[in-house]
Amino acid sequence: MALWIDNKFNPPWVHARLAAMGQCQEQGQSGFSIPVISGHAGRVARMEQLWQEFFSAPSEWWDSRFIKKSPNDPDFMHKVTQEGLWIDGWLNPPWVKAKVAAMALGQIQPGGGVRSRLRDSLCNGDNVSKLCREGRLKEALHMVELMVQQNTRPPINAFVHLLKGCAKWKALVEGKRVHALIVLGGLDSGIFLGKTLVEMYAKCGSVLDARKVFNAMPEHNVFSWTAIISAYGDHGQGEEAITLFQQMQQTGIAPDKVAFAVVLKACARIAALEHGKQLHSVIIQHGFESDVVIGNTLIDMYARCGCIDHARQVFNKMSEQDVVSWSAMIAGYAQNGLCKEALALYEQMKQESVQPNNVTYVILLKVCARIVALEQGRQLHSDIIRSGFETDVIVGNTLVDMYVKCGSIELARQAFNKMSERDVVSWSTMTAGYAHNGLGKEALALYEQMKQEGVHPDDVTYVVLLKAFASIAALEQGKQLHSQIIKRGFESNVIVGSALVHMYAKCGSMEHACPVFNKMHKRGVVSWTEMISGYAQQGLAKEALALYEQMMQEGVQPDVVTYVVLLKACARIADLEKGKQLHSHIIKSDFESDMMVCSALVDMYAKCGCIENARQVFNNIHNRDVVSWTAMIAGYAQQGLGKEALTLLEQMQREGTKPDGITYVTVLSACSHSGLADEGRHIFDSMCKDHGVIPTMDHYACMIDLLCRAGCLTDAEDFINNMPIQPNAVVWRTLLAAARNHGHAEIGRRAFDHVLKLEPDNAAAHVLLSNILATAGRMNMR
Repeated sequence: MALWIDNKFNPPWVHARLAAMGQCQEQGQSGFSIPVISGHAGRVARMEQLWQEFFSAPSEWWDSRFIKKSPNDPDFMHKVTQEGLWIDGWLNPPWVKAKVAAMALGQIQPGGGVRSRLRDSLCNGDNVSKLCREGRLKEALHMVELMVQQNTRPPINAFVHLLKGCAKWKALVEGKRVHALIVLGGLDSGIFLGKTLVEMYAKCGSVLDARKVFNAMPEHNVFSWTAIISAYGDHGQGEEAITLFQQMQQTGIAPDKVAFAVVLKACARIAALEHGKQLHSVIIQHGFESDVVIGNTLIDMYARCGCIDHARQVFNKMSEQDVVSWSAMIAGYAQNGLCKEALALYEQMKQESVQPNNVTYVILLKVCARIVALEQGRQLHSDIIRSGFETDVIVGNTLVDMYVKCGSIELARQAFNKMSERDVVSWSTMTAGYAHNGLGKEALALYEQMKQEGVHPDDVTYVVLLKAFASIAALEQGKQLHSQIIKRGFESNVIVGSALVHMYAKCGSMEHACPVFNKMHKRGVVSWTEMISGYAQQGLAKEALALYEQMMQEGVQPDVVTYVVLLKACARIADLEKGKQLHSHIIKSDFESDMMVCSALVDMYAKCGCIENARQVFNNIHNRDVVSWTAMIAGYAQQGLGKEALTLLEQMQREGTKPDGITYVTVLSACSHSGLADEGRHIFDSMCKDHGVIPTMDHYACMIDLLCRAGCLTDAEDFINNMPIQPNAVVWRTLLAAARNHGHAEIGRRAFDHVLKLEPDNAAAHVLLSNILATAGRMNMR
């Protein structure tokens, strides 16, 4: 039995009593006399002395770190005196741990009975397996490396555990070190280890290394072939996976069920329907069609390839259908937009007494969210409670998301509050729900609650919160969140950085957006676009266009959104030359057929006064939507070409595109600016009676402006008084201005009274009334 005075595990009274002792000597375990210096300072000095001795002659010490059975056991033990040292000892000075970490591997020998104990502990690979499961790959790897250095051949299962651990934690660097040890030990010729190496490299994202290992293997079996096929399939290289599968067959190796499932998944990922059908025939020949796993994979393959009827045929022919089969078929319907069929199949599933699992419920909740089926979602919620899956965190998160997307933020919050376990996704989903519904304050309050409960936000949470703050222009809260993002080390994240730029830009603070943008190590197209959009929104079109030039110089290719933002900036300052340059870039980038870009081009040319160019772009659009039609009508309206706008509206309706509320606002505005009062009245009546468009304040404002410009002030006043919604100050101001222009004093007085009620501090209204009265007085004097 030994005692260590400097052991960090000693109780406080031990140190106190030892400090009170005078000079003494205690006999060490080995029989050597060890001086003990009294007092805390003395113990520190002794420990300092031992560490100095350790680093001056490390070969005189045993390395006991990897065979410790208790934290009380020392990390290093002197071969002669048996004195112990602990790396994490509370008396250690800071330089000790740094020097230990920097020591070369193998500089200290395992000893003190270590060799046999080390060999015993590794022979079954249990310690390596445990360390790998915990993610302590470097420690596990070091154990194996020590055995190699001691000329002790590690067992194969130790390498297998290491490779699987590297695959699990995607540790490519450590995986390559394991590979080197395998080669060093002459074990690289084994099929089993070769297959495991292929899987490790594939999971770590290095398909090229996986292929090199596969090619270097002296022989292959179905398992090694399946591993390399899976590697290519999982990384989106389905065609190569299919080719390898064919090569495997050509070598005379018959596929098993796993190989068929792997190559079917590869076909599904690249929608290789013909290859999938051929595989289906081969599967039938091999007698695997009745296998439930193969059947499920076939359903998934056909569904992903858009052949939902073939998927259903496979489903119906299956002799045995498990919950995965039903879930795959329901998912297939959902993927192909057949949401009602997915919900109907769920009802059939219940009738067949097949119990759904958490995956089934997640798929169905997403279906309800997609079609905004709130009632079906609530019924599904009841089924989830009865099935006991309400406590599943993934189901709970999807449930909250479903209620949010169905427009019921209250039910979403109730579901959120009832969750027994909430992860960061739960908080992010609920916060996003508030943000998307314009409830920025509620999103902020939820974030504060999240912090109080000790949940650390991830990058998704920060992005959601920043968007919420942007929606309510909460600059101060955004700044505070920015500080926390910096502390958590997320500022360098490209997505978070772009969200920060977006938040500052929306809050009108480009002086804060610029430093964030400039500090970003990696700036993608989204980051550049957010910055350009920020300048454009602030009316700084020239700065936006200058930033675009810098973006091109740095080799970042704009996307559709970037071009739309830039075209709007050109339209704002009527910069036709820059707009034409952008049009040329758009053609080179092959974005000319994009509907958003085309509409923005039409708008830009129209606002720059080139209505012919706008019409030419419009005519080249193959599948015009309501936005592109409206953009061209607006172009005519801006140029005062009301008749052309009306003609285009008629053409739009003839070609089967239904105008929306914005289209009618644009047409009414065109009639107003072109003096087409009768046509405007007819369009307004037709919009309400024939096309079922409910007028908004914008429509009423256009009609009042149209009547006022035509001099029909009495009709305009009657129109305002008969509006089904409360008139705002804008319409009364329009009437007041028209009364001044046309000299209608009485109408002007009444309009002034209404403006004053709604805007008591409106000085301009007083000026207009004064002008009206002055004009009326002069006319009376005449």
